[in-house]
Amino acid sequence: MDLAALRTLFDRQLRLDARPDGPGARVERDGLVVRQTGPAHGWNGILWSGLGADDADAAVAAQIRYYEAAGRSFEWKLYGHDGPADLAARLLAAGFVPEDRETVMVAEAAAVSAPVDLPDGVELCPVTDEAGVRMVVEVHDRAFGTDSSDLGRRLLDQLADAPGTAVAVVALADGAPVSTARLELPPDADFAGLYGGGTVEPWRGRGLYRALVAHRARIAAAHGYRYLQVDAQDTSRPILARLGFAELTTTTPYVYEV
Repeated sequence: MDLAALRTLFDRQLRLDARPDGPGARVERDGLVVRQTGPAHGWNGILWSGLGADDADAAVAAQIRYYEAAGRSFEWKLYGHDGPADLAARLLAAGFVPEDRETVMVAEAAAVSAPVDLPDGVELCPVTDEAGVRMVVEVHDRAFGTDSSDLGRRLLDQLADAPGTAVAVVALADGAPVSTARLELPPDADFAGLYGGGTVEPWRGRGLYRALVAHRARIAAAHGYRYLQVDAQDTSRPILARLGFAELTTTTPYVYEV
């Protein structure tokens, strides 16, 4: 893969020309900034910016004013190749709080879609209704130790109003949910997105993460997507590298609470 060309394609399709990621959301361009605004339980934030040293502070202040007026906390999704070079420091000075840096990794969907054997007693079930969404939320709460109710509401919105843009799957061990993952299928893009990938403690290290990556890769390829992209935490980055994913850039969420 030509990573420089892929990074340019990634920026154009998923950031500069991004589509709303769910019902009730809208994407708009404000000068050299592309942002998404949606419901309180949705994702609100900055998708792309093309700022320089002379206009960065004013643009940051303008986005703060915009989201404060909308009553929305928001995230500035800062990528490692974004400018200006000191944009992170400018965001900190403006009151943003950084979360953990992640590595954006990419792979050709067909290259990582080989089936992976599941442990005995485990089956993968598609999420198609409210009961399935409750299992997704349960696994996320247990795996990540966070309140995932907003995720559940977003997923219900997508299943009801935009069913072709997201896929979720739950791994059941003897009928109990133990792992889950999601696949985003943005329209008119070459990249499908991997999200979630949470497994409860007793079932970690038994191949479920790899199986869910391969499962979603097959779905993405069947829908015509050439590439997979994922914001990888340090725990999953080595696994993805062994599966054939390459590092494209980094991304750090900078959060502004309203």
